[in-house]
Amino acid sequence: EVQLVESGGGLVQAGGSLRLSCAASGFTFDEYAIGWFRQAPGKEREGVSLISSSDGSTYYADSVKGRFTISRDNAKNTVYLQMNGLKPEDTAVYYCAARPVWILVGLWDAPSYDYWGQGTQVTVSS
Repeated sequence: EVQLVESGGGLVQAGGSLRLSCAASGFTFDEYAIGWFRQAPGKEREGVSLISSSDGSTYYADSVKGRFTISRDNAKNTVYLQMNGLKPEDTAVYYCAARPVWILVGLWDAPSYDYWGQGTQVTVSS
């Protein structure tokens, strides 16, 4: 059974930090790129960050660039999203998702992702 399980969300004050984890199982982890998406109430889902597997390339949405860092540990089948300098506008449910590493276009193209986690809530208070 394929699973992506997010953890690490919570309530934090503006300027604080959180580290999200995405633990994967049931598929060949190093053949998949892993992305983080988020969805705030009343807003569309948006891509946040992506990490490939083959060369470890990373990508970030402009809104989080310089504040968030994505990393992966293939030995643990886990991807992390370190979020620093959190802002109230970062409040959302955060999801991780997996897509085949050979897909190189459409970073935030949701249909290109095969597997999704259930999400973890991040709330940033002002």
